[in-house]
Amino acid sequence: MTDNNNLIVYCEFEHGKVADVSLELLTKGRVLADCLGVKLEALVIGDKLDGIENTLFPYGTDVVYKVEDQRLYPYTSNPHSAILINLFREIKPQICLMGATCIGRDLGPRVSSCLHSGLTADCTSLEIGPHKDPKTGKEYENLLYQIRPAFGGNIVATIVNPECRPQMATVREGVMKKEIKDPAYKGEVINLDAKKYVDDSDFVVEIIDRHIEKSKINIKGAPIVVAGGYGMGSKEGFDLLFELADTLGGEVGASRAAVDAGFTEHERQIGQTGVTVRPKLYIACGISGQIQHIAGMQESAIIISINNDPNAPINTIADYVITGNVEDIVPKLIKYYKKNSK
Repeated sequence: MTDNNNLIVYCEFEHGKVADVSLELLTKGRVLADCLGVKLEALVIGDKLDGIENTLFPYGTDVVYKVEDQRLYPYTSNPHSAILINLFREIKPQICLMGATCIGRDLGPRVSSCLHSGLTADCTSLEIGPHKDPKTGKEYENLLYQIRPAFGGNIVATIVNPECRPQMATVREGVMKKEIKDPAYKGEVINLDAKKYVDDSDFVVEIIDRHIEKSKINIKGAPIVVAGGYGMGSKEGFDLLFELADTLGGEVGASRAAVDAGFTEHERQIGQTGVTVRPKLYIACGISGQIQHIAGMQESAIIISINNDPNAPINTIADYVITGNVEDIVPKLIKYYKKNSK
């Protein structure tokens, strides 16, 4: 199969702005598009989209498709799915990326199922490379490597889609880096008529009112994260981590094992099934370092591991390892930082 068509990112639009995960995917999409020698395109669907392209162009976006209609905001499944399905049949993109958010997890499967294209969810890495079919011996160039943990995180799977298009993948917020390519970068805006892609019958659901409660916990934006695992032993053990985080001006995170044990709330879970963080300093306390957890914090600038097991997997990616019991070491850190912090 020869691909000459472009790479497109579905950009989530909420409260007058593009979601961070979409900008992260545009950053990654620019790198992948350059590898393929194709254009990077963005699709924004909603209402009051004036000037939205000024947010997208600096990330290296060559084409911005805008579909504007009052009925398209807020998101509902049928009309957004219809637009993607009909537009993709028309422009035939070779790759489509979207966030693994509530919207992406609803939209992606609907589109891929209708187009028979396949979809890899929750990717932790995306690359371009060749593939040889072991059964037929047929060789493919420039396929999208959709990389993600599989079988409960025991292996890292690389998934390819040789024949069906578009190759579709979702990625969670924070996994990819958000980086402006050029503030002066300019592309083309294509305004699409919603009526061409959506029937009135697609608007069967009307949203009368919405109540959205934002999380009070902001681990993703914290410059310092003190994270605890099952090795903290109890909810009381986590009180030490809150004290340390408060002393350092950071936030408290947790592994899935600690959350499942009831030591702290789910909003603090870091990893494949939680949030992805990349703080300046990550202090892992009593965390063994399963692949699912590492996937959510391995991009941290400095990683300190505190663990009584010198062979804990997390030690292999840590910049500094303190071997010992967390209940002994963490109070010493608190005492030291309280004394020496301004």
